Amino acid sequence: MKAKALCGIVVVVSALVAATERDEFRYVPNEAFGLGERLEYRVGYKFITAGRAYFQIAPEPIYRQGRPCYDIWFEVRSLESLDWLYRVRDRYRTVLDIGGIFPWEFEQHIREGNFRRDFQARFDQRTGQAITSEGTFTIPPYVHDIVSAFYYVRTLDLRSYQKGAIIQLQNFFDRQTYDLGVRILGRQTIDVEAGTFRCIVIEPLIKEGGLFKSEGRILIWLSDDDRKIPIKVSTKIPIGTIDAELTGYSGLRGPLSARVTQPADSGK
Repeated sequence: MKAKALCGIVVVVSALVAATERDEFRYVPNEAFGLGERLEYRVGYKFITAGRAYFQIAPEPIYRQGRPCYDIWFEVRSLESLDWLYRVRDRYRTVLDIGGIFPWEFEQHIREGNFRRDFQARFDQRTGQAITSEGTFTIPPYVHDIVSAFYYVRTLDLRSYQKGAIIQLQNFFDRQTYDLGVRILGRQTIDVEAGTFRCIVIEPLIKEGGLFKSEGRILIWLSDDDRKIPIKVSTKIPIGTIDAELTGYSGLRGPLSARVTQPADSGK
């Protein structure tokens, strides 16, 4: 009997420990994106195709601190034929916790004209420290990098926010944590190469560490459905305003109901 009682206690304690581990971090429901999602873009300056860009989530999870994570890459490249005008080779990576939608790692490799920057950070979410290529710094719980912040916003119920509302986040970059606001601007239907889409328009109020060396406003058109994929991004860079428009996608978590029409040459 004693042996059975001891076994029962062990089982209960093990279950409690497992529950504690599961509940150690927040849980964020996510129907917006999943493993294997790929989004492709044409990057244009006025009527000129200047480059290509993509967001890619690896098809298999990777693990950090024993937790499954999304391995997410963002890359933008200018066309080789236009490198003489303004050469761009930018790569970003974030390792995003699947359950809590917060980052464990971040990398930034920027090559824009004569500007170069490499930055790496490992976020210890248990001790509240960012161990970076430029030192170790204190961080608040669930602090974001700029890529993880973007994916976190996609999990939110944006339809519940009024026009003009600002979603407040925190973004770590370089040596400190910055406030990161996301303003809801309203709704608009737009045409891109991938089709016609109903969108929610948002404006990230970025101070530091953006996806481009921005000199002005950045506007993002997200599909007005559960996927909330970026249909278009408009940003100001040193040579003017450039737009990134969706050309293709695959591996979506579910249907893209905000698409009003198929591309004209899809044959569907």
